[in-house]
Amino acid sequence: MKTSNGYALITGASGGIGFDLAVLMASKGHNLILTARSEEKIANLARQLSKTHGIEAVAFPADLSVADDREKLPEFIRKNNYHIEILVNNAGFGDLGPFEHADWEKTHQMIQLNITALTYLTRELVPGMRKLKSGRILNVASVAAFMPGPLMSVYYASKAYVLSLSEALATELKSGGITVTTLCPGPVITGFQDRAAFKDPALMKILKPATPAEVAGYGYKAMMKGKRLAIPGLIYRFMIFSLRFSPRRMVSAMVMRLHQ
Repeated sequence: MKTSNGYALITGASGGIGFDLAVLMASKGHNLILTARSEEKIANLARQLSKTHGIEAVAFPADLSVADDREKLPEFIRKNNYHIEILVNNAGFGDLGPFEHADWEKTHQMIQLNITALTYLTRELVPGMRKLKSGRILNVASVAAFMPGPLMSVYYASKAYVLSLSEALATELKSGGITVTTLCPGPVITGFQDRAAFKDPALMKILKPATPAEVAGYGYKAMMKGKRLAIPGLIYRFMIFSLRFSPRRMVSAMVMRLHQ
């Protein structure tokens, strides 16, 4: 049974942070539209959450790195008269290795998912929020957004884009009653490492990864409070603060050593 006529759209909901955000938000009474590439995973999740929490959870399988798929999502939302109260742009992935050896198809897919899909969905859904003078957007970036990332250069650059766009939109949309929160976690224990081809980088040894549930809970609270920036973990907040006073060349060299 619906708790309201509003919905939260969560991208990348089949695992990791997106999965835990879906579980958490269902427990808080939010109706959900869940999207990810795996039809089976999100269909099972939608059924489970609907049954357990008495909300309406709708599965929409899509590969948002593909133009046809991502364009069908807003059409589906409009056709069914779903009002999106909350947009969670969580879908994304990275790749590890020298830039000149990267597979172009994978790099292009990363840009389309991490940047284009997030931008497109936000642009499509903000007008509906504007009409009702309310809405919340949670964009999942990373601590990588604050620094250059040798050996993961495109991923780091994509997250810098997410942070910059989100901060600008937070100012633009404030007068319309819409908040924009950027979630910037450090390493998280998800399938991200496998897809990014992490084997045993120093980064994962030095920095203790958080669980997806911890990051999801932190991000949800920050979004509901209307905070612009959410950085889970005191160590990461201190690290990002210290980056302001560190030479960019030194930071770049340090990140490269961590990824080797």
